[in-house]
Amino acid sequence: MPTDLRTLLGEVIKRKASDLHLSVGMPPAMRIDGELDYVLDAGDWTSAELEQALRTVLTDAQFERYKRENELDFSFAYKGDDGAEARFRGNAYLESRKMAAAFRLIPLSIRSIDDLNLPPVLKEISKKRRGLFLVTGPTGHGKSTTLAAVLNEINKSRNDHVITIEDPIEFVYKSIKCLVHQREIGADTTSFAEGLRRALRQDPDVMLIGELRDLETISAAITASETGHLVFGTLHTQDAAQSIDRLIDVFPPHHQSQVRVQLGSVLVGICSQQLVPRGKEYGGGRVCATEILIANPAVKNCIREGKTSQIKTLIQTGMNVGMHTMEQSLAVLVKNHMLPLDVALTYAYDPKELQRLLMGQ
Repeated sequence: MPTDLRTLLGEVIKRKASDLHLSVGMPPAMRIDGELDYVLDAGDWTSAELEQALRTVLTDAQFERYKRENELDFSFAYKGDDGAEARFRGNAYLESRKMAAAFRLIPLSIRSIDDLNLPPVLKEISKKRRGLFLVTGPTGHGKSTTLAAVLNEINKSRNDHVITIEDPIEFVYKSIKCLVHQREIGADTTSFAEGLRRALRQDPDVMLIGELRDLETISAAITASETGHLVFGTLHTQDAAQSIDRLIDVFPPHHQSQVRVQLGSVLVGICSQQLVPRGKEYGGGRVCATEILIANPAVKNCIREGKTSQIKTLIQTGMNVGMHTMEQSLAVLVKNHMLPLDVALTYAYDPKELQRLLMGQ
């Protein structure tokens, strides 16, 4: 890597930034606690500098593919002169016919469910033997980190075969008690759907799908769940009810009633999450707020009958089995002085409900 890029990647690690953005004619920018901060002393980057930087983290074949398709997902390992190590997930693309790139920091160490202050019910999810569990939320809000924590819990406690299908590979798992095989789209398999179909012949117990992005992949994930496997996946949806609707709506109308029955049978649960900036007065950084849906008989019945509008009420009243709404999660963070109220209100799905919960404290 050229000195400039090495220095910037090292700064990303030191400053605990989540992302680095490179653009032609602009200084580099880092996302820290959810906000972009320009690295002004790095100067504006030229086309030649950006191309040189990309060539040092891409293979010749990858760079040719990028030039041909105008965009590319990739990942690579980084080791700084100071010994700092990490992985980065990258996306190279064109904007206004000029090169640009975004790099996402992926720590080498996989943090546990407890370390991340995630809901303890996720440990119960890691004990399941079959079904479909989703982690949903906006891009850059820790879905991969949450899934890595759950998968590592399985890796430390079960003697199973785990297959991941990712685009690209993010966290790297070392086989502990489980045998873990990681497959990358493009390098190891042609697509999520194809990788899933092939995985069924590879004696898996647990499968992780990087993203449920189309009908083929969603259909294959549901089939894998039906055939006795535990399947994890992500969606870019806001809440649990919206996630269920998204899965069903990708299918043609004449198939949707059958899919509702299938999904009602295989769904284990959904974790929707947001990383919320705490502000300097609350110690800085971001805190994870979650909504948890556990697919108990009442939830499964709602899915089968197409009554997803009733799911929010079931979550609100399901705390005894580990469920909670996003507003209930944010209310706890505010009460525990981990988050200012004004910020919590901007991240609530229903701000009036959050205010009602806090007034009753």
